[in-house]
Amino acid sequence: MALSKQAAIEMLESDDLVGIGMAAHAKRMEKNDPRVVTYQIDRNINYTNFCTEYCSFCAFYRPIGAKDGYILPFEEIYKKIEEMLELGGTGVLLQGGLHPDLQIEYYENLLRSLKERFPTVHLHCFSAPEILCIAEVSELSVEDTIRRLMDAGLQSIPGGGAEILDDEIRGKIARLKCTSDDWESVHRIAHKLGLRTTATMMFGCGEELAHRVNHFERIRRIQEDTGGFTAFIPWMFAPENTPLGKKVQEATAVDYLKTLAVSRLYLDNIDHIQSSWLTPGIKVCQIGLQFGADDVGSILIEENVVFAAGVKNRTNEGELRRIICDAGFIPAQRDTLYRSYVLK
Repeated sequence: MALSKQAAIEMLESDDLVGIGMAAHAKRMEKNDPRVVTYQIDRNINYTNFCTEYCSFCAFYRPIGAKDGYILPFEEIYKKIEEMLELGGTGVLLQGGLHPDLQIEYYENLLRSLKERFPTVHLHCFSAPEILCIAEVSELSVEDTIRRLMDAGLQSIPGGGAEILDDEIRGKIARLKCTSDDWESVHRIAHKLGLRTTATMMFGCGEELAHRVNHFERIRRIQEDTGGFTAFIPWMFAPENTPLGKKVQEATAVDYLKTLAVSRLYLDNIDHIQSSWLTPGIKVCQIGLQFGADDVGSILIEENVVFAAGVKNRTNEGELRRIICDAGFIPAQRDTLYRSYVLK
């Protein structure tokens, strides 16, 4: 039986961290191979840091015309992918700011060139706000935009830009960004067209617990209708160097683990829940494997957005495999869509 919104709020308010973790772990063991925890080797490439949204939680973006703003040349993107392949990587996560001058042809040319040079690399690209921006700048519908990107090589869509899917909070932390309904619409259209996507949540940005549960409910409802989400990935807001960071209290490791566990229980129709190491750190990530998570994400060969907000955590394949083994599981490398994994 699915967890109710009230029960989820009560769990998040509860001091019974161990009990909540045990319940989430039991659900995880039912849904996933109880022997295995997965990870991925891919590369996060931020093709531009120019952005028009000015989100208060972001230390990465630069306004149009800024001297330290950039659009990466294609050749530089190729070099980054070559480095990723040398490390055994299988996919690329392409994300950037919302640029008012980059039309659909730019993205089509980029995707086609990547598929021509790297036909085996999975292209997991462009968050919902980016797709909405591309559609607006190019005077296209969202569906036509996604179709054209798919024809050029797009294979799945990341869950970025979700933050908290409650417009009361979005209006406070990202008033120029897309609404919750807009984010949902992009993912529903992608699912209808046969694209898998991920769902994310950034918490600890001044929201109340009820807002987090509203986020869970929206994700669960989409999944009930479409089945298009491969995984849910909650992570904590990184406050350093951001305007918002001066106004909110930073989330704790306990808060992270509790939210992770409740997400596993609430999102019973999503197969995979990821324990993050980037903002909580590698040790908390490992504990998350007893709090409902069956995956530790990517080694993140490159990460710029959260790094700009003061998070310096880094890892590698060896360390991820070690923490998985030490937690009592078998580490297995997966692909972007969790379709297969390789035991080493």
